[in-house]
Amino acid sequence: MRQRRAGLRTISARLEALGFRGMRPRSLGGRHVSALVDDWHARGLSPGTIKNLMAHLRWWASAVGKGSVVMRENARYGIGDRKAARGYRDGLELDRAKLAAVRDERVRLSLELQAAFGLRREEAIKFRVGYADRGDRIVLKASWCKGGRSRSVPVLVDAQRELLDRVHAFAGRDSLIRPEEKYVQQMGRFERDTRRAGIPKSHRLRHGYAQRRYRELAGFPCRAAGGKAVREMTREERRQDWMVRRTIAAELGHARVDVVGVYCGV
Repeated sequence: MRQRRAGLRTISARLEALGFRGMRPRSLGGRHVSALVDDWHARGLSPGTIKNLMAHLRWWASAVGKGSVVMRENARYGIGDRKAARGYRDGLELDRAKLAAVRDERVRLSLELQAAFGLRREEAIKFRVGYADRGDRIVLKASWCKGGRSRSVPVLVDAQRELLDRVHAFAGRDSLIRPEEKYVQQMGRFERDTRRAGIPKSHRLRHGYAQRRYRELAGFPCRAAGGKAVREMTREERRQDWMVRRTIAAELGHARVDVVGVYCGV
């Protein structure tokens, strides 16, 4: 029941983000299902995570007497079989050969910041290391962040510190936007360079960060990385899972814990 509630909250939040606002339970239709599935595919969610979300979606449709709006076969939506744990890693870590193919040094550093600290693209592009670097953590200014919510992310490993030192050396107190340009111009360059280098979905790097942090904090992998579904966990594991997801939500800049299901599975 708890997993279903969390899954339904995740679906509801995603529908709102996709522009379907003010929906009532009986508003659910085929276009909403198609929009969700397309969004899940576009964001690179694993087949296992999508299947779990589809189960919650079918329960919703059945509960309001509209079971027919969700097709019975996942394959009809292009949802494949669950992958082995290794498959979940695709696109979640920076491919060093692809990173080297990125033309702009500012774009390369932004990608590394996304991977190392779970930043959104905008946060990584607007990042000012002179402000953010506090030694044991980075602090993101509210104006860089979605929803205007400032947050901090811990600096835990040498690789993170080494990256911050390189950003210091390159940008000084400036952001990773050229002084003569604006954010929108650097975002355009970011999108072009990453596409050419074969890294079109850098948001996946946030998934990688979330899944690494989950394993570090919990001591076992999350569902999206081949671990147990929450419903399969012991009571102690579920308690640990909730605490870990709360920490990850804060580090990723999400106000609601259930959104972590998008990154770590349910």
